[in-house]
Amino acid sequence: MPRLTTPSVSIVLALVFGASLASAEDKASLAPLAADPLARPTEVMPLADGTLVLDIARAGNRIVAVGERGHILYSDDGTAWTQAADVPLRSTLTAVAAIDGNIWAVGHDGVILHSANSGESWEIQRRDPRGQPAEGVDPDDIRQGAPLLDVLFTDLNHGIAIGAYSLLLETSDGGKHWSGGRIPTSASDAAADAEVAAESVDEQAAHASNDMQSSVFSADELKIGQESDPHLNAIARTESGGYVIVGERGAIFRSQDGGKLWERSQLPYDGSMFGIVGYEGQHVLAFGLRGHVFESNDLGVTWSERPTGSELSLMGGVPLANGGAIIVGANGIVLHRARDSEPLTTSTNTAAGVIAGVLPLDSDGTLLIASENGLSRFQPK
Repeated sequence: MPRLTTPSVSIVLALVFGASLASAEDKASLAPLAADPLARPTEVMPLADGTLVLDIARAGNRIVAVGERGHILYSDDGTAWTQAADVPLRSTLTAVAAIDGNIWAVGHDGVILHSANSGESWEIQRRDPRGQPAEGVDPDDIRQGAPLLDVLFTDLNHGIAIGAYSLLLETSDGGKHWSGGRIPTSASDAAADAEVAAESVDEQAAHASNDMQSSVFSADELKIGQESDPHLNAIARTESGGYVIVGERGAIFRSQDGGKLWERSQLPYDGSMFGIVGYEGQHVLAFGLRGHVFESNDLGVTWSERPTGSELSLMGGVPLANGGAIIVGANGIVLHRARDSEPLTTSTNTAAGVIAGVLPLDSDGTLLIASENGLSRFQPK
């Protein structure tokens, strides 16, 4: 999902006022830090579990959460949280994935971090800040410096990270080496992409236009064409081994060969999808802008819309057994269904604000919420 935030103003102010009081010798030593303050180790803060948290994941018996300023927190019960002190940067972290005690976190500046001890200490596997390209990255590539928005590992060796401007990176050695660039599609798919026009008026424009705009703009003028390099917001894998990526303006990419080649298609809605979860077979559930939820049983070849009764954007979600799901988003919305034959029901966790991630916590239905106001428990009605 696009979970883009700006660096903390407090960090900038600290650098400015700290440098103003330093000696000439100190200023010289501070120059590299002032040039790239996000390269400094994260700051341990006593209330970090109450700040912006963008994703959570299970790592064996542990839960790990990531968010702004390079904050990484872990807990063994979902109640008491410890902030990892050994995090080597302050870039905003947008997503996290785990295979037992091995954990990967991705974020702004093309960052990929890895922990081999259940989140207690971290190392940088990749960093690609604007103007300081990572090894093998063309400094003129539009993807140089782009944020990573999601990450998925299928085992200890194989992982995929995705992000802005169709950025896709892969590893086959646990992240020691990451390769890739633009998501690889076949030549025939690329030609088809160029031929496909947005055949319907973008729903956002339609809602905003009303009578006044319709008297000024024609329907053709309100059409929004497809992006050649759409942002890739979320990735899921089904039990069949197929992958589906959802992105900007209804863009869908799917792969049935382990991610070597991707086929592009389009949702029956031109708005962005911010999340997707995978189930058995080729069953996936995608969600995003203006409360839209779409479901597919053929790895995204065909889609059916699932009513939500809301126009609040949906940002994160997790699959449940039997095709069930929990989906969360703006204004504290929490959608839930126990199985795929049931409709989505709505609860609201107002105190959370915008919710970015969720995990089932207890057998009584209690959820762990990751939001703009930090980590909290919530039990939907």
